[in-house]
Amino acid sequence: MNYAPNSAAARDIANVLHPYTNLRKHEEKGPLIITKGQGVHVWDDQGNRYIEGMAGLWCASLGWNEEELIEAAVKQMRELPYYHGFTHKSSMPSIDLAEKLKSIAPADFSKVFFVNSGSEANDTQVKLVRYYNNAVGRPEKKKIIGRIKGYHGVTVAAASLTGIPLNHKSFDLPIEGVRHTDCPHHYRYAEPGESEEEFSTRLAKNLEELIIKEGPETVAAFIAEPVMGAGGVIVPPEGYFEKIQAVLTKYDVWMIADEVITGFMRTGNMWGSQTFGIRPNTLSCAKQLSSAYLPIAAVMVDDPIYQAIADESKSIGAFGHGYTYSGHPVSAAVALRTLQLYEERNTLAHVQAIYPAFQKRLKALADHPLVGEARGVGLVGAVELVADKPSKREFAATDGVAAQCVEFAQAHGVILRAIGAGAVTICPPLMIEEGQIHEIFDALEKALDDTDGWVNKKGLRQVAA
Repeated sequence: MNYAPNSAAARDIANVLHPYTNLRKHEEKGPLIITKGQGVHVWDDQGNRYIEGMAGLWCASLGWNEEELIEAAVKQMRELPYYHGFTHKSSMPSIDLAEKLKSIAPADFSKVFFVNSGSEANDTQVKLVRYYNNAVGRPEKKKIIGRIKGYHGVTVAAASLTGIPLNHKSFDLPIEGVRHTDCPHHYRYAEPGESEEEFSTRLAKNLEELIIKEGPETVAAFIAEPVMGAGGVIVPPEGYFEKIQAVLTKYDVWMIADEVITGFMRTGNMWGSQTFGIRPNTLSCAKQLSSAYLPIAAVMVDDPIYQAIADESKSIGAFGHGYTYSGHPVSAAVALRTLQLYEERNTLAHVQAIYPAFQKRLKALADHPLVGEARGVGLVGAVELVADKPSKREFAATDGVAAQCVEFAQAHGVILRAIGAGAVTICPPLMIEEGQIHEIFDALEKALDDTDGWVNKKGLRQVAA
């Protein structure tokens, strides 16, 4: 596409390195430039309005232009625009936020460590595993098990925990000490006739066998999202976490709950751990913590872990980990106001009232000729597009079918996200109204019809000779 030399699009192409983007394709296609937002809607620089059906990146829970959060930031900027938490320093917003997070947490956590993103939170988890096990005299017990298609971020350590080839290839990842076990996607990986419960039993058995193979004395932690987000919104099968947790307990392996996407009501409860009966030793949260208005994330740890790392910090002189912006007072003030607004507006009751309509429309898409599976929980979901429904045959990654469906949806006024070869994901702001949910799915139905015609025209259902 040709842009005027001084246009915003041309300047973007010339200057900005984009994440998660085919960079050569971007040189040809250019960006969608978003200039403003209000509620669930955003506008591009051409004046086109869209429902942001992904809440940005799973995160803008209270939508755009929420004055209460803007005022919280401005007020804190005027009082104390920055301070840090190093060497016995603190600020009131970080103290208040830590106290608030502990009060609503899904487990009895002792301390809260603030970071700036989900990636940093999970990178910190890796360091805590190492620090703790050195502190308690188990220097060999350091390995962490993630899952195929799990997503935990993009720092060197967090991307290693992630189980997606795109995040490993050409980055020389994963690092040593990380292993991966089965993806809990019943539709894609269950054996013929295998029930969800039987599938969960098999996956727990496989995890146990992996721990035994590696040596239980070397395996320290297991990290999992209650619902796999960037892996394609994969909801755990019946009994999965109960069976997994039993294996972890047997071999003294931490449960790290990655609640970066699922935290703060996304699954219909305050935490995904509550929805699926997870008992975490440590927990990562981010995204909806501040409704994405400012970068902030947190790691919560239980008391046995805290006591061990506190003793180790005394032994060696300090807990040598932290970030310049850990507990940034402006970010913390906005996050605290976000949590207060959730309570004042009874957001949880709102989510619980409207997610049945979301899930009903989502599940109805399973009847579409292009959809192999429609899956989700609460206010998050995905449709998996397949070349052949009876065999569940996938389209080739190079076909770009999911990406094309998202392009069609955008033309119909809704922004969604394509993941991998066939998943189209939906994750709207929590404050969305039921009528707007129907607008999203009306647009997605049109996009699926458009995509079906496009697939047929290109002959993409044909099996290569």
